Amino acid sequence: MGNLADDIEKLILHKLANQCEDIVVLKRNEMAEEIECAPSQISYVLSTRFTIERGFIVESRRGSGGFIRIERIPVHTLIYEDAAEQVVEDTMFSEAVNIVKSLTAQGMLTGREAALMLHFFDIIYEHIAPEERSAMLRSLLLKLSELT
Repeated sequence: MGNLADDIEKLILHKLANQCEDIVVLKRNEMAEEIECAPSQISYVLSTRFTIERGFIVESRRGSGGFIRIERIPVHTLIYEDAAEQVVEDTMFSEAVNIVKSLTAQGMLTGREAALMLHFFDIIYEHIAPEERSAMLRSLLLKLSELT
């Protein structure tokens, strides 16, 4: 038999899987009664296993009308957001190329999409000031996360 944290995680993942969307709203006290544990144990699992790094956003409200809202973030969104965070004002063209290569290697871009992005990068690096350029590159990467 698994440990209590594993059981709590499985229950939450099961409830997420049964939703049409990747969002579930739960009551901490009801879950604790269902699993026969303390509400703090539910909180522990949420804080350690349902993190942004693992692809989840957790919103928690305490009190009598409290709830836990768990949303699964698609992995591709996290990858594009991470790529966008790498782009800063002084990002060199070679670094931007490496971001595209990395996205392609991870299967996030096709060869054709990568070629178009590199052509776009080439143009904006030649004609646009760094402070505007970085905003454009971040915007493009974040837009891709919405389209996938």
